[in-house]
Amino acid sequence: MDTPTDHKTLITALPPDLRDRLTRISTAKSLRHLAGHLSAIAVTSTLIFTPLWPLALPVQGVLLIFLFTLEHEATHRTPFASPALNDWIGRACGMVLILPFEWFRYFHLAHHRHTNLPGLDPELDGPKPATLWHWVIHVSGLPYWRAAATLMVNLALGRTAAAYLPAKALPRMQQEARIMLALYALAAHLLGMNLIWLWALPVLIGQPFLRLYLLAEHGDCPYVANMLENTRTTFTNRLVRFLAWNMPYHVEHHAYPAVPFHALPDLHRAIRVHLKVTANGYARFSRDYLARRL
Repeated sequence: MDTPTDHKTLITALPPDLRDRLTRISTAKSLRHLAGHLSAIAVTSTLIFTPLWPLALPVQGVLLIFLFTLEHEATHRTPFASPALNDWIGRACGMVLILPFEWFRYFHLAHHRHTNLPGLDPELDGPKPATLWHWVIHVSGLPYWRAAATLMVNLALGRTAAAYLPAKALPRMQQEARIMLALYALAAHLLGMNLIWLWALPVLIGQPFLRLYLLAEHGDCPYVANMLENTRTTFTNRLVRFLAWNMPYHVEHHAYPAVPFHALPDLHRAIRVHLKVTANGYARFSRDYLARRL
């Protein structure tokens, strides 16, 4: 394959039979992966009520918070053949993360259409941390929770508007936010302190791990339209790839978002020589990111 000028040229140059194979959705593979993820959550949920709770809490947090990557995948409707199943699983993940699925779908679509383009990509509305102190605050997750609470209230009150949100979808977003708030209240009433131990504390502890992970996807990448340059693939271990539903292959995902998570390793093998922005692990990325700011 000749050296591609951009991601569109690269994907178009792939053999048609390979593109067909890469974009096949496998509900069975997705359900198996989900079963593994949920089984791990069930184990740590049990351990929280044992003397091992100090160890179980952070693991529970990471497992819960990385359901973000499944909600993200569900916006693309690539994990499951049934659109309805994608949507309902996406909504369930959104409940865990305080991230309303109907709103996130349009937010994320805009991010894909205008990846890393200032003024167009909504992910850039909140600037990336530019100093060590800003990085500490960002990684703490506190800005995320504040923004999530504000979004939920504004959606419930019908006060949210953005160029990427179609007017026809706003009533659905308002309804979803109101239902979510009602379910949170019901869960607090029924579960009491168990909700704190099983969900609230773990997700607070787990959120910094997700912030570090997400910062590597586009942080310090060029503000250009080419997905081979504006997105980073991070080489990591099998456990992280499992938790993140293979999204560390992020250039691959942005270059060809129709590819389900389980086929991203195959796409990576097909295009890896053309990747322009990569990192050898999240610790290495974080160290280099901070070094550029000190």
